[in-house]
Amino acid sequence: MARICLLFIVLIAPFTVQVQAQISWNKDGNSYTTVENGAIVEVTLPAMTKTTLVSAEQLAPLGMQAHERTAGSRRGGGDLEYAFSGDHSRLLLLAKPVREYHNTYHSAWVFDRKTNALLPVARERILNAKISPDGTKVAYVLNNNIYSVEIGNSVGAPVALTTDGNDKLLNGWFDYAYSEELYCVDGFRWSPDSKSIAYWQNDISHVGTFYMINNTDSIYPKIIAIPFSKVGEPIAQARIGVVSLATRTTKWMNIDGDPSSHYLARMEWTPDGARVITQQLNRAQNNSKLVLSDPASGESKVIYNESDDAWIDLKAFWSHAGGNDWDWIEGGKAFLWVSEKDGWRHIYRVGLDGQETLLTKGNFDVTSVSGCDEVKGYLYFGASPENATQRYLYRASLSKTAAPVRVTPDLAGTHGYILSPNGRWAQHSFSSHLYMPATEWVSLPDHKALNAAESIASHLTPTPQGRQTKFFTITTADGVTMDAWMIKPLNFDSTKKYPVIFYTYSEPVGATVSDVATPGRAGFFNVDDGYIFMSVEGRGAQTPKGRAWRKSIYKNVGWINVNDQAAACREVLKWPFIDASRVAVFGSSGGGSTTQNLLFRYPELYKVGLASAGVPNQLIYNTIYEERFMGVLPENRDAYIKCNPLTYAKNLQGHLLIMHGTGDHNVNYQGEEMLLNELIKYNRQFQFMPYPNRTHGITEGEGTILHKTTLMANFLKQWCPAGGR
Repeated sequence: MARICLLFIVLIAPFTVQVQAQISWNKDGNSYTTVENGAIVEVTLPAMTKTTLVSAEQLAPLGMQAHERTAGSRRGGGDLEYAFSGDHSRLLLLAKPVREYHNTYHSAWVFDRKTNALLPVARERILNAKISPDGTKVAYVLNNNIYSVEIGNSVGAPVALTTDGNDKLLNGWFDYAYSEELYCVDGFRWSPDSKSIAYWQNDISHVGTFYMINNTDSIYPKIIAIPFSKVGEPIAQARIGVVSLATRTTKWMNIDGDPSSHYLARMEWTPDGARVITQQLNRAQNNSKLVLSDPASGESKVIYNESDDAWIDLKAFWSHAGGNDWDWIEGGKAFLWVSEKDGWRHIYRVGLDGQETLLTKGNFDVTSVSGCDEVKGYLYFGASPENATQRYLYRASLSKTAAPVRVTPDLAGTHGYILSPNGRWAQHSFSSHLYMPATEWVSLPDHKALNAAESIASHLTPTPQGRQTKFFTITTADGVTMDAWMIKPLNFDSTKKYPVIFYTYSEPVGATVSDVATPGRAGFFNVDDGYIFMSVEGRGAQTPKGRAWRKSIYKNVGWINVNDQAAACREVLKWPFIDASRVAVFGSSGGGSTTQNLLFRYPELYKVGLASAGVPNQLIYNTIYEERFMGVLPENRDAYIKCNPLTYAKNLQGHLLIMHGTGDHNVNYQGEEMLLNELIKYNRQFQFMPYPNRTHGITEGEGTILHKTTLMANFLKQWCPAGGR
């Protein structure tokens, strides 16, 4: 995700809780598979009986130790990915992941459960490998082309389904901006009958090249070239093709519009395989069209058209569970769609004729599309109408607009669910600032634990005594009420004044104030006790407070959100136990940008800032993120300049620590050097720490995390010492 440093953001997914176990549901919805003790097992509900499908010994030839085999998803998160054919007779195994910038490469095998044969598909690094629904083929991307191999008693020779791929023409995968900002990683889809593949082709010949320098891995520096579309510059030009495996010829879908001025954000086959459906966004991302295409003729028509005065949210903003791009219902005659057209994020039923029906109604936001029970006619979704820091499961009718019914029991906090395809079962996770995280299996809609002895209710564990988190709201002088949390020192004395450290992100794809067991990073700095830690959630954050709250930041990222943080700080400084001379702020990625802006624009409030991997100059960030939230150039150039930290660097008075990885392909290191020049120009003193070849999270390399935390701790101790006075 754009500008989110995974090490520091508390909840990456703004409206969901990520559970620890990676599971893959079977189609019947009454069982799932996962990796356990190095083997792939099937678990059948409600008894939770386990059957080993592929043993650890059978997986041994993959060259991985059993303890290394943890289930992963398509975007990573584990050492072993797997996918079954439709009849479960064969499964594709992807192992030995190698992450390079925005891509993860694998080696691939197929395991035949009938013969117990483990067949190597590709020992070289391939992308996006998928087994066909009928289990007879595997397709993957290699050297910018899509290949397929036949699977029998052995693996056949690779057959090139596309042959025009090169460094500027990508078949079946994406450039950086598409993958980072549109969440497009897997660039092709098998047809349901396994006879065709629909795929993206991305022409990046006009996309500019960003160069990074690796100075440390050899005696001569290495130049690393990455296609990177920056604000106002040409973008990848995408089109959708359908290639027949029999003829190896591609039919291109006739989707209207200039490819240099739009994005193809989502694509999927209809369940019957008769058509391909695509979401087309204009470059400003404030108009969304859903296009149905005939794979044989390429003929296409728009069935749904929506516009917004700001931007159209992506599915990733309310769904992080992976799977297909479309939530199909009624056997593929309709699908679920999410829109903010009435001022709140709601779910609609949309038919293939484009007709829509509102399924959720009320002055509240849907925070996740959780699943359906079509037999009972239930739609399950996440929401939290009364408290934006929490999450609960609700249900509504699949056929009509009705008042929602809360399913989650009365246990305040953040609840997450992974529902079975039939909507009868769910893995339920819970956390709050009062209790440690816990997980259970429940039946729906009664929300009854499948095993009472292992239920969450039986294992509620209070968070450790000591630093206790307090949630509250702050209302600023201009009437904006914001959620916040605070953690006081262990031996807090109300008669003394303490330093405060604000933790911030404050951009439209993240949130920091969530009711979970560890809402902040109070212990991250390795500093001695004696600080008040705090985070405040201002306007623009990805929280369920309505469209107007979230999109008030449009064309003002770095302005409204920064003003809200400063206004909240002014209120906090009125408290008798806060030392106004010891106020620090820390943030990473978008939070790094916010930290810089706060130090530069509000020197009377903030005395110390720790800015990691920030964006000092939004004019050099990628097109999709910046133009979505800040508008396209040239008409909104003045707003970019107004919101940039770079514009206000000359005002620095406090103590600023800047940290950035020189190998950051997301938020380019280039921006910090521009900021350094501006600070030098005005003789503003600061501390700067470049981390050689580290990427956006600044985690790679031996000793890196300890070094960074020690650096920040020492900086705080020097310029914002701990303790009550």
